[in-house]
Amino acid sequence: MDESGGGQKRRPEGEGRPGAPAPGNATPTRAREPGGGLLMGRFFGVPIYVAPSWFLVAALITWVFGGQLDRVLPELGGARYLVSLFFAVAFYASVLVHELAHTVVALRQKLPVRRIQLQFFGGVSEIEKESETPGREFLLAFVGPLLSLVLGGAFYLALDLVEPGTVPGVLVAGLTISNLLVAVFNLLPGLPLDGGRMLRAVVWKITGRPMSGTVAAAWVGRALAVAVLIGLPLLTHTGTLGGAGQEVDGMDTVMDALLAAILAAIIWTGAGNSLRVARLREHLPDLRARALTRRAVPVEEATPLSEALRRANEAGARALVVVDPHGDPVSLVREAAIVGVPEHRRPWVAAGSLAQEITEGMRVPAELAGEELLELLRAHPATEYLVVEEDGAVYGVLAASDVERAFVRAMARPS
Repeated sequence: MDESGGGQKRRPEGEGRPGAPAPGNATPTRAREPGGGLLMGRFFGVPIYVAPSWFLVAALITWVFGGQLDRVLPELGGARYLVSLFFAVAFYASVLVHELAHTVVALRQKLPVRRIQLQFFGGVSEIEKESETPGREFLLAFVGPLLSLVLGGAFYLALDLVEPGTVPGVLVAGLTISNLLVAVFNLLPGLPLDGGRMLRAVVWKITGRPMSGTVAAAWVGRALAVAVLIGLPLLTHTGTLGGAGQEVDGMDTVMDALLAAILAAIIWTGAGNSLRVARLREHLPDLRARALTRRAVPVEEATPLSEALRRANEAGARALVVVDPHGDPVSLVREAAIVGVPEHRRPWVAAGSLAQEITEGMRVPAELAGEELLELLRAHPATEYLVVEEDGAVYGVLAASDVERAFVRAMARPS
C-alpha cells in the first residue's frame, strides 16, 4: 500500500475490459501507458510518477511544518517555508526508497512492476502479479517497512552530527520521526498495508490457500479502518500522540477527524479491493479459450454475406473466417460489422469487406487460460481472435464480448 508511506499494490491481470483497448500497461507491446502524473524517471525500466495530488500534500506539509518551525526557530521568518518545502521533498524521497525496495524484490522474483507513483498519502508500487509462495510474498511486503526503519535509524544516528535547535537538527529529527511512523503504520496487520500482506502470507503458509490469507488480512484491514476512524481523533485530542497540554481548538478537531476519515476510507477500500482481486484470481482458471470459442465456418472473400450467414446457420456456427484459395485463414468477419448491414443488402455485400486481417497477436492457442489469456487479449486489442490448435489447425473464433461476459460471471461468483 501503502498510502501514508509506501508499499505495493497488486493489479489484477484481468482487470478492465477483456479484448478492449487497455487504458495502460507496462510493456511496449501493450496499449499506451495511462497518465500517472509527472514522469520523473525510470528505475530498471519502471516509470516513476508524481501524481498531481502530491503537490497538494507537499503544500500541506509545507504549511504545517512551517508553523512548527515558527515556534522552534522564529528567527527564520518567511524562509521557514523554504525549509518546510525541503522537508516535504526529503520525506517523499524516503517514501520513494520504500517503494524502490518493493520494486527491486519484485523484479528479482520476476514479477512485472507497472509503475511507481508518489501520491497524496505516500506511494504505491503497482505489481502486476502475485508472488508464487508465501515466503516470497512475506519478503516482498516486509522489505518496504524494513527500508523505512533503516532510514529512520540512519537519521537517528545522524542526530549526533547536527546541533539541536538548528535547521539541520530540526530536519533530521523530522525525517527520523516520519520514517519511523511510515514503517510502523505500514506494519499494521491489515490489507492493503504491507503488514496486511505479511499477515496474508502467514495465513497462506498455515492454510495452504492464498484466498484464506487474503480474507483474514482484509477483514483485519477493515477492523483497522474502523479503529483509525474512531481512535485517531481520540488519541490526538487526549494528547497521546503528542502535544499534551496544548489547547485543541475546533479547527484542529475537524482536521483530525477529516484526516482519520480519509485514512479509514483508504484502508477500507483497499481491503475490499484486495478481496475482489483475490476472488477474481481464484476464478480466473475457469476462463479457457477452448471453452469460450465459437464454432466458425470458412468462406472466401467474395462470398456474399447472406450466403456466408446461411452456411454458418446450417453448421450451427456463430463466426466466419475468411480464407484464401488455399484454405488458409486470412481475416475474421467482425460481428459488429454484420449487425450494421441491413438484411436486404446482405446479398450484395462481400463477407471479406467486413473482415479484419488476422495479425500474429490475434492468434490464440486453444489451451490458453486464466491470466495468460487475458494478458494476450489486453496486449493485442481486437473484437475477435482466431483460436488455433498446437499444430496450427483452426479451432474457431474467440469473441472478446464472450470473454468479457465470462469475466463478469467469474467476478460475481462466490468464493
